[in-house]
Amino acid sequence: MQNSYGLAKTEPGGSGCGANLLIHAEEKKLFMIGKIAKVTGSLILGGFVFITYEVLSLKKLLQIDTQAIHQEKLKSYVYVRTTSLNPSEYQGITYQARKEIHKAVRKILETEAKIFRRPFNEQFSTFDGEDHECALWLLLKRSQSEDKEVRLQAVQDLANNSHWHDYQYGTVAQTCDQRTAIGLARSKDIDLRFFLPPPPLPKIKNDYPIEDELRLLLVSLPQSGLDPCVQYFTSLALRESSQTLAARRGGLWCFGGNGLPYCETLSKIPSETVELFFLQALVQHSKVSSHCDKIEAKGGLQLLQRIYQLRKDSAKIQRNIIRIIGNMALDERLHSSIVRAGWVSVLAEVMKSPHVIQSSHASRALANLDRDTVKEKYPDGVYVLHPQYRSSQPIRADILFVHGLLGAAFKTWRQQDIDRRLDKKASEGEEDYSQCWPKTWLASDCPALRIISVEYDTHLSDWKTKCPVEAHRKSIAYRSNELLDKLRAAGIGDRPLVWVSHSMGGLLVKKMLVDASKNPEMDKIVNNTRGIIFYSVPHHGSQLAEYSINARYLLFPSVEVKELSKDSPALKELNDDFLSFAKDKKFSVLSFAETLPTHIGSMIKLHVVPLESAKLGIGDLIPVDVNHLNICKPKKKDAFLYQRTLKFIQDVLAQELGD
Repeated sequence: MQNSYGLAKTEPGGSGCGANLLIHAEEKKLFMIGKIAKVTGSLILGGFVFITYEVLSLKKLLQIDTQAIHQEKLKSYVYVRTTSLNPSEYQGITYQARKEIHKAVRKILETEAKIFRRPFNEQFSTFDGEDHECALWLLLKRSQSEDKEVRLQAVQDLANNSHWHDYQYGTVAQTCDQRTAIGLARSKDIDLRFFLPPPPLPKIKNDYPIEDELRLLLVSLPQSGLDPCVQYFTSLALRESSQTLAARRGGLWCFGGNGLPYCETLSKIPSETVELFFLQALVQHSKVSSHCDKIEAKGGLQLLQRIYQLRKDSAKIQRNIIRIIGNMALDERLHSSIVRAGWVSVLAEVMKSPHVIQSSHASRALANLDRDTVKEKYPDGVYVLHPQYRSSQPIRADILFVHGLLGAAFKTWRQQDIDRRLDKKASEGEEDYSQCWPKTWLASDCPALRIISVEYDTHLSDWKTKCPVEAHRKSIAYRSNELLDKLRAAGIGDRPLVWVSHSMGGLLVKKMLVDASKNPEMDKIVNNTRGIIFYSVPHHGSQLAEYSINARYLLFPSVEVKELSKDSPALKELNDDFLSFAKDKKFSVLSFAETLPTHIGSMIKLHVVPLESAKLGIGDLIPVDVNHLNICKPKKKDAFLYQRTLKFIQDVLAQELGD
């Protein structure tokens, strides 16, 4: 007979003791099994809940990265979720434990997918098992930090990365803020994948030429109370544009306004030349802050972008456009508009140009945009040759280059041109030719210097002038005041300073120092001047002015030429004023003098600055067997001209350079 437990029931009088023990043992065993089952079930249930929570958390975290990839493919925008910048939150036992759990969960899910032959959810395949997966997002967040040091370091770290995939560069391009994009553009050897291309512009009708848009933009700008030079270029552009409109209606047209008279048939109207006149006018307008506002409001930034993309084969047009952008960038209120119009990517690309003029224009524009690391502003005609990129190298002193008559900020300071017929050995090494030796040689030898070159228009004759305005505006006195204001805006005078000048540029340097010595707001420039280099400067006049009457193309000599007349009272007064305070300030002075005549056209061969005129009265004077044009153009880096110049700079700035 069995009891309720299914066991045999013992009859009275039988052997029941052993049976009872067996019953109690079985009951105890079942009780223990039940208890273990309860504990085990709780653990399994709790573990399942924990793993489920972690999986859901993991899925939630991973949605940002996968969306970033998909959104990048769709050329849309990605937004970064706010995360802490505190490094302690990314370290410690808790963080490491979570990381290991995530790895284990991922492996379990991968195994399950293989066993049941189901596709594995790719959301779990790229989670931050390795540090570099989250580095990009962390750097992006740090690049927006309120702490300037953290921000700058993050931009530098972003720029130094070269192992990322295309989608990661695209992610940075779409998510970085304005400051970061500008900082990346000013980073040396930057990967252009960091930048979005300029936004697409609306298509225009084929029969609606670009000059029509330029004309509408130009006439929308203020036309009254203009500076004479702005007014001249504006009227010139509109006049030439009117001739093209007339030509469309049939017949011949004559193109003449700027000393380029010729007549052409309708089919040969040079639209690029007309566009260039408009751009030259816009360059003048962009020097006026209120006009920059109008250019931006009328869609000028987008129009200039369209022309820039259409005229990629015209360096001159592109240079004028970037010059306008550089002028507009002086106004911080316009920075956002410039960035939105896609100019940062364009400027970053031009910075890589092998042509020093193009890259220097882009460098100036980006420096004016970069308010994070550049406190100075560079007005029109003031160019930084070094450093053109962000650098950890501290700047100890400034070198300022000032060209002379018919010179320019870059071409005056190029290496001496190679005559392939006479110097075969030199022409073999032409790939090392320097388009601007201060930018290449001097920057390499003295990296702690900021090297600046200025540009201003000069002409031999009023026939060739670009902007025929009042004579006084082309005088040395007027140019001195104009340049001093620009140089102070660029921070000249805040550091020890060395001037380097050629020809008439030396007279301008003397005039600026004399004027600065009389102006308390400019006395920093005088007090921080350590030395001056003069390359064939006509302290006592030049023979060029004497020949102007006899040379056909020097009829109506310019104000600049007239001021160079030999033994001119104005030159004598300037020299006396300069010497009186230069001796007191104990300026170090080095002068070079030409000894060979210079060919001017096919008719004239003369000694532009004789030895006696190059003699200042203080400092060393060194005659060199070159002509007037080549006195500031060393043949090569180890040539005497350059090495003596370098030694002078290093000597007068020995304390600052640590030599």
